[in-house]
Amino acid sequence: MRRLSALMRKEFTHMRRDPRTLMYIFVMPLMQLFLLGYAANTDVQNVSTAIIDQDRSRASRALLDAYRASGYFLINHVAENESEIVDLIDSGEAQVGIIIPPGYARDIDSGGTAQVAVLIDGSDAAIAGSALSAATLVGQSHATRIRSEQVAVRMTNASGSLPVEVRTRVLYNPDLLSSYNMIPGLIGTILQMTTMMLTSLAIVRERERGTIEQLIVTPVRNWELMVAKITPYILVSMINVVIVLLVGTFWFGVPIRGSVPLLFALTGLFIVPNLGIGLLISTFANTQQEAQFATFPIILPSFFLSGFLFPLAALPPLLQLLSGLIPLRYFLVIVRSVIVKGVGFEVLISQVIALIIFSIVLVGIAILRFRKSLD
Repeated sequence: MRRLSALMRKEFTHMRRDPRTLMYIFVMPLMQLFLLGYAANTDVQNVSTAIIDQDRSRASRALLDAYRASGYFLINHVAENESEIVDLIDSGEAQVGIIIPPGYARDIDSGGTAQVAVLIDGSDAAIAGSALSAATLVGQSHATRIRSEQVAVRMTNASGSLPVEVRTRVLYNPDLLSSYNMIPGLIGTILQMTTMMLTSLAIVRERERGTIEQLIVTPVRNWELMVAKITPYILVSMINVVIVLLVGTFWFGVPIRGSVPLLFALTGLFIVPNLGIGLLISTFANTQQEAQFATFPIILPSFFLSGFLFPLAALPPLLQLLSGLIPLRYFLVIVRSVIVKGVGFEVLISQVIALIIFSIVLVGIAILRFRKSLD
């Protein structure tokens, strides 16, 4: 235990200049330029949408065609009842639910007002705000077109109410507060930056201080060294999580609707792959400055491609595919679902499996990459 405790002691030193870090200085602005050019797009399109058509009439199909043709809504789920739509929104498979009640066509033909319900996932304020506006505008536009056709065919009085009334209801975040989206996301970004940045210096400091020779002659195994390096950062990271949750709850008023133990357990799972990335960088870098700069090409894409700043629906298909290689993407779904939606573990199984795979692969590579030698 004394041997492991010695490995876990963290001493900070001044970073030394290294000409090889100039590569990162020139690469980073270019990467930022391209990522901002494609990812900084707040025009949300193809939002996953679930529908319930209880009327099954020509008029109801025309309304759904109007939503589909707008480009904002991708109707890819057909539900049987409202609870099924809520389950789809809870799991993140759909962000919008459209419910057309029975008698929709009858109300329109009689000159009355047909009501349509639209459920919107408010856990992501960016998507919810755009979906709310688009749902209302599409409904009003379609209603105006129907009334114009009635005036032309039946010569009815156009001064009456519109034939379609869209009633929207935002779930989880009725006031569309951006803090409901940003505060949970900050947990993931803070954890990623602190764990990756600090662990990337773990092995490099040993080389710079000349203590790597002492590690080589000790009977410490590779995995023991990795565990000794990882453990303190897990504890520090959990403290950061507590601080962010307390500030988010009591200062910004973001309630925690889900299970706190579940949140901490899955947060610990998210920490592991980030520690693995940091240790892997540490085995390649020669100086602390080089190790720090090596984390930037990983952290920067995570900000733009994980869904933290911009919704994934606004990204081009290629960048959406690349975002699947970023652990932060899966953790943001977890933390927002648990805190804002209050969902359970069964809804987050796919995200948990992805983080487990990242953990095994990245930590395994870091352990295999480390060699107790000077070269």
